[in-house]
Amino acid sequence: MQSFIMKTSKEAVHAAAKEFLHFVNRGVSPYHVVEECKTRLLKAGFTELKESEHWDIKPANKYFVTRNYSTVIAFAVGGLYKPGNGFSMIGAHTDSPCLRVKPRSKKTRLGCLQVGVECYGGGIWNTWFDRDLTVAGRVMVKSGDKLLHRLVHVQRPILRIPHLAIHLQRDINDSFGPNKENHLVPFLATAVQEELEAGSAASGDACNAASTPEKHHPALIRLLCGELGVEPDALLDFELCLADTQPGTLGGVYEEFIFSPRLDNLHSCYCALTALIDSSTSASLAKDPNVRVITLYDNEEVGSESAQGAQSNLTELILRRLASTSDNLTAFQEAMPLSFMISADMAHAVHPNYQEKHEENHRPAFHKGPAIKFNSNQRYATTAVTASVLREVAGRVEVPLQDVMVRNDSPCGTTIGPILAARLGIPVLDIGAPQLAMHSIREMCCTSGVLQTTTLFKGFFEFFPSVRNMLVVD
Repeated sequence: MQSFIMKTSKEAVHAAAKEFLHFVNRGVSPYHVVEECKTRLLKAGFTELKESEHWDIKPANKYFVTRNYSTVIAFAVGGLYKPGNGFSMIGAHTDSPCLRVKPRSKKTRLGCLQVGVECYGGGIWNTWFDRDLTVAGRVMVKSGDKLLHRLVHVQRPILRIPHLAIHLQRDINDSFGPNKENHLVPFLATAVQEELEAGSAASGDACNAASTPEKHHPALIRLLCGELGVEPDALLDFELCLADTQPGTLGGVYEEFIFSPRLDNLHSCYCALTALIDSSTSASLAKDPNVRVITLYDNEEVGSESAQGAQSNLTELILRRLASTSDNLTAFQEAMPLSFMISADMAHAVHPNYQEKHEENHRPAFHKGPAIKFNSNQRYATTAVTASVLREVAGRVEVPLQDVMVRNDSPCGTTIGPILAARLGIPVLDIGAPQLAMHSIREMCCTSGVLQTTTLFKGFFEFFPSVRNMLVVD
């Protein structure tokens, strides 16, 4: 740790952290994450491809493709690449636990206009109370003879889920478990104010609604139409996430922390994206025999079983296209054992207030580097082989590493790592930067983790082929 800190100034650490904050503050939904990735990739000289079109892939060139506009796969082809060579891969996910607007969200209770929402993933839902909330996501719009997908992000507080006063629930500080259907219903407006503003009072629900505008409160529809510049009858459907309007920021007396929504897992997405872009210079790619790949998937928080999730055939289809050649019909099969994937997803930092929750010899701390995740029951995909490969890379770029494993009496989360290891048959390692308050609406990590993780990932892209040549296993 000391060697890394001595060679990197506080200014460099803060610069990396602040650039990440720009990314996370724009990534208010998986669709906005992909939009931000696309913007950065195009600026860096990557070419956008379409799954439905023929690809003409050339060595020493850079490309990306999206699916559902919530998953993005980007790759830089080494100048020495030939079909049958390996893929140097880093995977992460674009989604985070949140509340999402229901397809029929209109609710009216006791003179209050409310918006029905659904819980997405395993959030700490009590942290969503008393926050200044907004909506962000995508809207399908009919324009002439086209069905268009448009992104929307209302940049002011329009929703709130207020707590019930302690006077009406004296035991709230002993245990607070909100009923997710009844208590997690945000306020949008009052019927009185709606009548004053619009000239008519909204009432009832959406049970008998026939069109999209009728399924939601007119005030919400007017707001979305105003943001998009369309008429209500143009709205076909939408997928909207609730988001905290408070942006991510640096914190702590020495500004060594990041306080932000969606650290899990936009931290990993940003570091993977930045490492791919920064490593893919002409000089670096010219001598690389591999293809450098990042795969940023949607729906990890709900099991990855979707067309755009890690359990889909997307990754295999793309890798097969890249390995395809009439001269070698087994190029894809030959490439898999020569490939490697880093499954990047945030790790649990040791919490000083809950020390007993952590395995005593596996307690990742802030500033001490990313943590390799281990689990013999295959909740993580790390093996002694894959850990050794990454330790060799980390040594070359002088990034410290930590180890993390849960207690035997504690449940263990999982990642895209075991899914892709099984689907593709490639060596996989699970790793993540340490953070606190995972799945809260406001999470916490350290500033140095951004630069450490980006440096490690960049080193992986640059050094993996040579490290792979050292490996003697099968």
